[in-house]
Amino acid sequence: MQQAVDRSEKVKKGKVKAVRKRRSKLNKNHYGYYFIAPFFIVFLIFGLYPILYTLYLSFTQYDGFADPTFIGTANYLRVFQDPQFYAALQNTIVMWVMGVIPQFVFAFLLSAVFSYNRIKGKGILRALYYLPRLVTAVSISALFNQFLSYPSGLINQVLMQFGWVKEPINFLSNPLFTQGSVGLIHWWMFYGNTMILVMAGMTAISSSLYEAARIDGANSWHIFWKITMPLLKPITLYVFLNSLIGGLQSFDVQQILTGGQGAPQGKLMTVVMYLYNTAFQYNNYGYSAAIAYYLFAFIALASSVVFISRLRGKGHRA
Repeated sequence: MQQAVDRSEKVKKGKVKAVRKRRSKLNKNHYGYYFIAPFFIVFLIFGLYPILYTLYLSFTQYDGFADPTFIGTANYLRVFQDPQFYAALQNTIVMWVMGVIPQFVFAFLLSAVFSYNRIKGKGILRALYYLPRLVTAVSISALFNQFLSYPSGLINQVLMQFGWVKEPINFLSNPLFTQGSVGLIHWWMFYGNTMILVMAGMTAISSSLYEAARIDGANSWHIFWKITMPLLKPITLYVFLNSLIGGLQSFDVQQILTGGQGAPQGKLMTVVMYLYNTAFQYNNYGYSAAIAYYLFAFIALASSVVFISRLRGKGHRA
């Protein structure tokens, strides 16, 4: 009888120890949540909450002082009929196109040169080409502003010093020139980053494909367009979408060059500048929130069109 009792007690103690071991394992597994909790807390406070609050404000009339007044979809209908919004959107797209075309041309050209040729100091050259990407857009904008400013800009001083012009030129008074200048700045800032990504894609292509093509009699031009470019389409799509999203959100370069006014003739006024001025100059936070969501919808639509066209292209080839 006593032996049976002792056995039952041992069994109970064994079960208790097993439960304790399980609990200790579960408690240890909880440590992972403690490490990821800071990210989610910061994201909820500074990421998700502003997004949802902006969505709420887009349905209200709010000047930053009185309580928000719910007005339904009036702000969205106003944006839909606002010619200044469409003018700003057109300016944004034009300046993005002016920057993205030379950006891709130079990036692919330099990537091909560095990938298919033995060049001394290749690493140093790549670092120098990438260097503008490490400088903030505000610093680069201030630098170009010093170059182009009127009447004492660096370019005007050089032109007058050599006697090429008699009077200083107001470069920033010409709409086409200023938009081209913004495109040039964007190209100079981002072509190094695009080059690095394209080079990574080129080096990942198997050399056996090139060797087989040369055996079949293909020249360098055919190899580049028939092998390299098709295999680089995923990288190209990624870089293009990144450039599109960043270009449609451009703000800092135009803000520094024009002091937030979008001069000359409003041709440097981007959507984000228009949103910023609406909120912080005219205190119309509800309407600026609606502009923000219109811009988000436009970026999402444009990105979806590009991505879906890519998928359809794959389906047709399959």
